[in-house]
This record gives sequence, structure tokens and C-alpha cells, in this order.
Amino acid sequence: MFRRIWALAVKEFYHLRYDWWMPAFMLFGGALELILVGWATSRPMTNLPLMVLDEDQSPASRQVITSLENTGTFTLEALVFDETPIREAMVQGSIYAAVIIPPDFSEKMASANQVPILAVLLNGAESTPATAALRAVEGLAREMGQEIAVKRLGIDADEFAGFDFSVRTWYNESFSEAYYTTPAELALMLEFTVLLFAALAFSRERELGTLEQLLVMPLTSFEIIIGKSIPVVLVGFFDFSLMLSMVHFVFKVPIRGSLPLLLLLALGYLFVELAKGMAISVFSRSQHQAFLLVMILGFVDFMFTGYAAPVESMPKFLQGVAQFIPAQHWLAILRGIMLKGANLQVLWPNLLALLILGLVIGAVSLRYVRRALS
Repeated sequence: MFRRIWALAVKEFYHLRYDWWMPAFMLFGGALELILVGWATSRPMTNLPLMVLDEDQSPASRQVITSLENTGTFTLEALVFDETPIREAMVQGSIYAAVIIPPDFSEKMASANQVPILAVLLNGAESTPATAALRAVEGLAREMGQEIAVKRLGIDADEFAGFDFSVRTWYNESFSEAYYTTPAELALMLEFTVLLFAALAFSRERELGTLEQLLVMPLTSFEIIIGKSIPVVLVGFFDFSLMLSMVHFVFKVPIRGSLPLLLLLALGYLFVELAKGMAISVFSRSQHQAFLLVMILGFVDFMFTGYAAPVESMPKFLQGVAQFIPAQHWLAILRGIMLKGANLQVLWPNLLALLILGLVIGAVSLRYVRRALS
């Protein structure tokens, strides 16, 4: 039996040698996606184009403009003389923020009983850069407000002490977005690549007309499934190791927990996605159909992993649905080991859920695939 399984696995590797785009996609497609996402999210958002309408034309207004540029978030695109260029630039999407300094700004800054106001316009159609612009303006306004308050009270700024708080951030001290996005991308790319590779196992044979030849060979359905699964597991595990190395060494995301435990659980998760992919493979009549089914299933899993939106913020019904998605538990395990250094005493609920789902999916898939082959 083992000789027949190994012969079928070798046949699959020979096929990959001539159909090179599939292993190339698995090994380098996910890695390339990971590089692009990690690069985009590991850098702070800077150089956002900004327009300023200065109706005051005073030293105080020029100080505000200089302070906005010094935040590092903005690059002054233009000083305009009316709101028309601002409206046009907002419609075209060429700027993300604009500041309007009113004509009485310096007078209110010098007054003891008036509050100076800056009008800030944000391009809400681009929510991410708009949020970064809002944070920068809020920080500047808070700093200027404190300076005005100290000046009006006639207190030395060095002696002024107001309410403050102490913050200690765990697991991601620098608030790097890469700590959040790259482990999630790693988990999702592993799912997509293994699902796709497994889904093409039998659909490719059917489309090429070689499935009948495979079925008349002296191989049982169980041996065919095992022989088809070996290349998927080996290539998928190598792909995971490659992407994990990139996340750790390129984007400096730590692995605070046990690396052997992480690799062992990743191997177990591979079998769960392998079972789903095999079921898709025998159900599909062509490679194109298998690819579309993988995309649909992958996008559904993506919505319930907590990557796009936290599962806790979803309605109770959808939170219940998310518990039946293996990728959601896998992502919690991956982040727990990498960022928090969690062990089995902490991760056992997710591990137990993943184990139960894997056994159910594996049993149903194996029964369905063997029946379809028979």
C-alpha cells in the first residue's frame, strides 16, 4: 500500500514539475502578497497632501501652518485664497484634509475670553488617511490649547501640572500595524493556497480526461486521497515556514511563544483546509469552477476571522457563526503564540474548537470524496 501511495505522490510531483505555475503561486504568490501588505502597514502614514486657506494672514496663522507641517503627517500642497480649489481637490481625491484659518484667528488667540477655532475639512471617502489626519490635527489642537490656557492663567509652563495618566502597552509597544496585519495575512494566505491546491487535485484530472485512468489503476479510494494529499501538505507547510520567516525577519514581528508548538498546530490546520479543498475538488467539474468555489469560501472565512472587523463587534448570531469557521480559531492561535507567548493553557478553547471542526470536516469530506471516487 505504501509503495502505491508513494508512486502516486511522485506522479503528482512530476505533474507539478511541468505545471510549474501552481507551486510557484503557492510559494511566491502568498509571499509577495505578504511583502506588499507588510510594507504598506509597517510604515507610519506621512506626507498626506494638505491645503490651507489662511484668511488671517498673521504670525499666529503662519505658526499654525508650520506646526501642521512639523507633525510629519502632512505635506503642504497649496495655500489657496478661497474654498473653490479645496472643493475641487476633494472631489478629485487629490487631498485628504484642508484647514481654514478664519480672519479673526489672531485676535481670538490674543483675547482672554474668546476661543480661537480652526475649520478642518476631511476627505471621508478615504477613511484611513482621513483618520490619520484627524489624529494629527487633534494632537496639535490639544498642544496649542494647553499653551493658550497656561498663558491666560499667567503660570509658568514648566510649573504647570495638570491631570496626566500612565500608559503601558503590552504585546505591541510601538503600535505597529504590521503586528496586526502580517500574522492575519499569513493565516489567510495559508488558507487560500492550501484550499486552491487541494481543490485542483481531482478537478484537474477530470478536466484533462485522466481521472478515469486514475480510477482503473489498482488503487483504493483511500490510497488515491492520501497520494493526492502528500504534495499539498508538503508544499503548504514549506510555504507557511517561508512566510513565517518573512514575518519574523523582515517585518520584525516577534515569536514569543513556542515555535515547535506553532509549527505543529500549523500542520494540523493544514489538514483541516486540505479536507475542505478535497471536497471542493470532487464537487467541481473544472478547474475554473474549483477556483471560483475557493474564492467564495475564502471570502466568507475572511469576513468571520476578525481581520476585517472584530468578531466581538458583530451581532450575536454572527458571533455564533464565526465559531464554526476554522480560520477564526487558527488566527487566534497564531496571534496568541506569536504576539502574546501564549501556551496550551490559554489556547485550549480555540485548539479544542479547531480539533472538533477538523474531525467533523475531515470525516464528512473523506466520506464524500471516497463515495465520489467509487
